[in-house]
Amino acid sequence: MDILKLIKKRKVFFDGGMGSLLQEKGLKAGEFPEMWNVDKSDVVKDIHKEYLLSGADIISANTFGCNSLKFDKEGTYSVENIIRSGVRNAKEAVKESGKDAYVALDIGPTGKLLKPLGDLDFNDAYEIYKEIILFGVKENPDIILIETMSDGYEAKAAILAAKENCDLPVFVSMTLGEDGKLLTGGNAESIIAMMEGLRVDIIGLNCGLGPLQLKPFIGKMLEVSSTPLMLNPNAGLPRSEGGKTVYDINSGEFAFTMKEIADMGVSVLGGCCGTTPEHIKKTVELCKYVEIKEITKKDLTMISSFSKCVYIDKDPIIIGERINPTGKKRFKQALIEDDIEYVLNEANTQVEAGAHVLDVNVGLPEINEAEMMEKVIKELQFSVDVPLQVDTSNTEAMERALRLYNGKALINSVNGKKEVMDEVFPLVKKYGGVVVALCLDEDGIPSTAKGRIKIANKIIKEAEKYGIERKDIIIDALAMTVSADTSSALVTLDTLSIVKNELKMNSVLGVSNISFGLPNRMIINSVFFAMALDRGLNAAIINPNNEDMMRSYISFRTLSDMDEKCMDYIDKYASEKGNRDKKEGLMSLEDSIVKGMKERAKTATLEELEKSEPLEIINKKLIPSLDIVGKGFEEGTIFLPQLLMSAEAAKAAFNEVKNHLVKSGQKEEKIGKIVIATVKGDIHDIGKNIVKVLLENYGYDVIDLGKDVDPDLIVNTVIKEDVKLVGLSALMTTTVPSMEETIKKLNKKVPDCKVFVGGAVLTKDYAKTINADYYAKDAMASVAYAENLFKVAP
Repeated sequence: MDILKLIKKRKVFFDGGMGSLLQEKGLKAGEFPEMWNVDKSDVVKDIHKEYLLSGADIISANTFGCNSLKFDKEGTYSVENIIRSGVRNAKEAVKESGKDAYVALDIGPTGKLLKPLGDLDFNDAYEIYKEIILFGVKENPDIILIETMSDGYEAKAAILAAKENCDLPVFVSMTLGEDGKLLTGGNAESIIAMMEGLRVDIIGLNCGLGPLQLKPFIGKMLEVSSTPLMLNPNAGLPRSEGGKTVYDINSGEFAFTMKEIADMGVSVLGGCCGTTPEHIKKTVELCKYVEIKEITKKDLTMISSFSKCVYIDKDPIIIGERINPTGKKRFKQALIEDDIEYVLNEANTQVEAGAHVLDVNVGLPEINEAEMMEKVIKELQFSVDVPLQVDTSNTEAMERALRLYNGKALINSVNGKKEVMDEVFPLVKKYGGVVVALCLDEDGIPSTAKGRIKIANKIIKEAEKYGIERKDIIIDALAMTVSADTSSALVTLDTLSIVKNELKMNSVLGVSNISFGLPNRMIINSVFFAMALDRGLNAAIINPNNEDMMRSYISFRTLSDMDEKCMDYIDKYASEKGNRDKKEGLMSLEDSIVKGMKERAKTATLEELEKSEPLEIINKKLIPSLDIVGKGFEEGTIFLPQLLMSAEAAKAAFNEVKNHLVKSGQKEEKIGKIVIATVKGDIHDIGKNIVKVLLENYGYDVIDLGKDVDPDLIVNTVIKEDVKLVGLSALMTTTVPSMEETIKKLNKKVPDCKVFVGGAVLTKDYAKTINADYYAKDAMASVAYAENLFKVAP
């Protein structure tokens, strides 16, 4: 039976942790588990069969960490040979077991951050995953499993590679931290928005935490998901005993919690690190007869950024209109001169003013719109945490933006013209998004509300052919200038009423169009805006920096009982002095770092150097600015992409200070030396690289030994360089023994050297059991430990 049909009939079960069992079978510290597909295929097959006999319906091929960044192109341990051997072993295990089961081609993360935060291009990540899938499908697996993804952007690259290169069901499983967030800031809602937009077949969570910790997060996903969900937790939290990694939940406790999760409505259940065949057996026994809950369609209009989900609903939202060259001479100049930082500044200003979404339009005859749209989207989507509206009539620009967008975008727009729908709807279907439907067609813009609604219905009907639901369409009733037709405002307002009350759909409007050709346009705009909100307008494209418009918006929400206890109104106006629009000004050095504006940070530093001493700039401006960002990161108000962009801005500022010191004959003083490394057998260097950037910004001399580093190399470097602090990183359970071995050697050879550790598989208690001096839960914690250590050091 087709796996997706089976999931509708009963609970379906995955296997458990391959790596944990391979360690029991003799996998050495730092040894790549995937190599056993070739060297010890019988052992791998035996583990698969153990899980099958325990009741697993799906077994994951031992291919999780195999990619071209880690293995050779040719030879015994080539990517192709390992991938194909892994799938073949799983298929043979199913056949030998005599069970009717399914094989998943298991695909894990590359271990790198994607640009602009890291050094791996999105398209290069796509090619890495494409290669894996093309090799894997040659052995006829049943499912593509993309798992343990801590970055939605990387997951998207893998999903597109799967969707475009095979026709197998695609299961995607993300990894959350204790705060319910992805490494790059996404949450349960933003995961569902993007994955459903990309038409993933099964969405879920795995690894990182045990079932008890993941239970509330999968619960939140159930509230918003219209797609079946899966959960493959760890066997609780890890610790080290006698050089082995063990977990704190036994099979009975694991199964009991999984039964609770099955009762909630999760369709597919299994295990990850530390879960044995016994864990799966008891889970199957308790959960196999749990009644299937029908997956209900959630009528939620959701768009998302890398970190945030925005609902388009009764409570209206603001779409900032300032990233658009129309009528903006300075913005046109910025696009022509490739001044992306000006665009980013416009974006940040609008978000500060209250925009929930930013419209992005870069269409100019003088430039290549598709190239510029791609460039702006790449930079902008990590500079601000709000979703973006891709605004273009150029389908090449639209596709390039949607392909690279890290989330579920708002798409502006489609209309009732046949050729436009034929171009736009396939893109919406493929990449996901909420599309703006303009009430116009080949015959132009109807002069009546009835005529506009007729076009809206035509668009809705055509969208259905592509599987695009009504919830993913918002109707633009079109605001036409009253200076040309004084009845046009009433037509627009009547259209909004019908959209709300008869179509039961959401609406959007470019509000300021209403006043073209009139003096003091804000008088008309602000009143019309209030009238449109009263008729049910859900999303308004306006300038959020304009106080008249924002006063209408905030007042409407307060008077419509959308502002609890009037707190938004009070926060905004309790201390306001006068009626004023925000004006463009030069950003301070501190703000440029907090907002991650690298070019402005360089310029501002040069300005400061003309009037202040270098050390004063470092101690009173640069370090305090980084501290602000670090505090925001710890409190969850700033996410990893923003943290890294701020770090890059600070680095640019520090470089200017350094250059000044060199020219004046002074030397830059480093606080202390720190060695960092990803341990033997592990190629995942995301965490390590983030730590490096931050430590260097705080003035430390960081010796980065890279990834897959032998313990002896670390020890010898510490001795040679007289280093007092080492940072070790590991992502995989199978590589933590290498970390423990490294710490033992450091303690023996250089007992006065302190060691801090971090990584997805570690906890504070686990760090203690392997004798680490400090567990750094994130990069800022590493900085805090270094600051404390070197301040008290002689």
